[in-house]
Amino acid sequence: MNNKSEIITWGGMSCVKLSAGGYEAIIANEIGSNVIRLRDNKNGLEFFRYSDKNDADVIRQSAEVWGLPTLYLPNRFADGVLKASDAVYHLPVNEKAPYNNHIHGFIHKRKHEVVEHSSDSNCAWVKTRYIYDENDEFFQYLPVRFVAEYTFTLSENGLEQDISFTNTSGVMLPMSLASHTSINSPFVDGAKEEDIRLTVPIGKRCELNERCLPTEKLKAPTMSDLEYKSGNKKPVLQVVDNEMYFGETIDLDGEKFHGVIAEDIASGKKLCYEVSDEYKFWIIWNDRGFNHYFCPEPMTAMIDAPNLSLPADVSGYREVKPGETFTAHQRFFTKL
Repeated sequence: MNNKSEIITWGGMSCVKLSAGGYEAIIANEIGSNVIRLRDNKNGLEFFRYSDKNDADVIRQSAEVWGLPTLYLPNRFADGVLKASDAVYHLPVNEKAPYNNHIHGFIHKRKHEVVEHSSDSNCAWVKTRYIYDENDEFFQYLPVRFVAEYTFTLSENGLEQDISFTNTSGVMLPMSLASHTSINSPFVDGAKEEDIRLTVPIGKRCELNERCLPTEKLKAPTMSDLEYKSGNKKPVLQVVDNEMYFGETIDLDGEKFHGVIAEDIASGKKLCYEVSDEYKFWIIWNDRGFNHYFCPEPMTAMIDAPNLSLPADVSGYREVKPGETFTAHQRFFTKL
């Protein structure tokens, strides 16, 4: 099998296309290193929400809901305030009343640099980078320099994503990272949306208020919540609105699996989404349920984590010291 890494033009912009192991992926470095397409050609799976009719402008206008966007700083900060250990930052309030929050940060819309791309007999890969400093308009709100580096590796094992954030400033770097992963519905060619089931190994549910901010109450899962754990949850054709849970593990082929599994029960084909232990929470959202995608979003920290009174080992909030690096890993693959 010929593995390949190549620069292509998609939707009027330059992207990197990887082909390996029966999969193909398109990485839009110019829009936050978003994986705007991941396809298993051998088994007929379209992993992410994707449209041939899109162009770069469509993605840019709503970058959170196409492909695999990586968010920093993710989700909501009440009134735009971020209370770090050594400073208080005031982020722009970009979510209107009644929410009045800052939402989703900025890095998923920035133009990233392609550092290298290549392939060998085992895989194809691309490395991208974003240098955050005074040249970014967001720096007026968060004056903490860092370098974000992404590596995407495609092989017969699927698509792997490795991310690192290195603090190049002299102060603490607030760290909360998430993917607003938009899974195509249906994700199997020719399948029906009503045949999709989602397994999420949930723990306690994090109660949210009317502004979608944590009340700090941690609740036992209801019978409806437990449909995620049993693998009986239909993630589309009904409203799933910002349901946040602690993430646990499940058994997959006799091994501990930290991730979620979407299955087309008619064909038995499974879309598997594995994340590293840094991702401690899952938020499930589906844009009202009838727009042909759903989002199991892994987060390293709770919504509004630095502002909560919960201890860091509960909220997941952390900070990266000057000169140090935070890393995280994800993998997408098919099982039959």
